[in-house]
Formats: sequence, structure tokens, C-alpha cells
Amino acid sequence: MAKSSTSLLGIITWIVGIIVSLAVGFGMISGTLTVPYIKAVVPIAGWVVVVGTIIGVIMAIAQR
Repeated sequence: MAKSSTSLLGIITWIVGIIVSLAVGFGMISGTLTVPYIKAVVPIAGWVVVVGTIIGVIMAIAQR
């Protein structure tokens, strides 16, 4: 039973990480989240975060 609860906790943590990554990425794209002194590249960095998250999810699912 300990293994199944550890597995469930891992899945929940993974999903929360995806949600947080997407929230940060879309926040950077929309301009809600900014980084002082480098505001010009923040939307580009946001797209990198979003695309990287999506690719990571696809790769993780394909690996299963």
C-alpha cells in the first residue's frame, strides 16, 4: 500500500508542477509577470516555458 500512495503522490506532484509551469508561462506571455530590466524578452521566455512544458508532458506520456 505504501507504493501506491507514493505513486499517487508523485502523480499529484507532477500535475501540480505542470499547472504551475503553465501559469507562470502564460503570466509571462500576457505581461502579468515581469522581470525588471529584461521586460523585452519576458514574453519569449514565457513561450519557452509553455512549449517546454507541453513537450515534457508529451515525452513523459510517450515514455509510459
